[in-house]
Amino acid sequence: MAAAEAVKSTVEQFTAASNVAFKDGVEKTLAALNDANAHSKKNLEAVVASVTAATKGAEALGAQAMAFSKKSFEDQVTAAKSLAGAKSVQEVVELQTAFAKSALESYMSGVGQMSETVSASVKDSMKPLNERVTAMVERLQAAR
Repeated sequence: MAAAEAVKSTVEQFTAASNVAFKDGVEKTLAALNDANAHSKKNLEAVVASVTAATKGAEALGAQAMAFSKKSFEDQVTAAKSLAGAKSVQEVVELQTAFAKSALESYMSGVGQMSETVSASVKDSMKPLNERVTAMVERLQAAR
């Protein structure tokens, strides 16, 4: 009878310990899944923020390109009218030289503005992704 009680007690202790270990394992797994879900949600939010910033940059760049094209066309029409009203070859050369200089300066200015827009857009669109990479590196270092 004592042996049966000892076996019964041992089985009960083993069962209780197994139940506690299983419950702890399930709780840890659920906590890890919740953490992974939260991390994934933050990653998705970072991607959305990045795409939004890139879209705004593309829109700004498109608007700048349209404005540059419009101004360039208007300048060309004005130059053509001036050239058509020239009274001498000397005046044509002077007008053409002035137009070429103005067109080059306008082009360089436009390229500079567009380069700044692209640079700012890339910086703004990469910021949320860089923050998530940094968070992941910190998380991995903390896990070690």
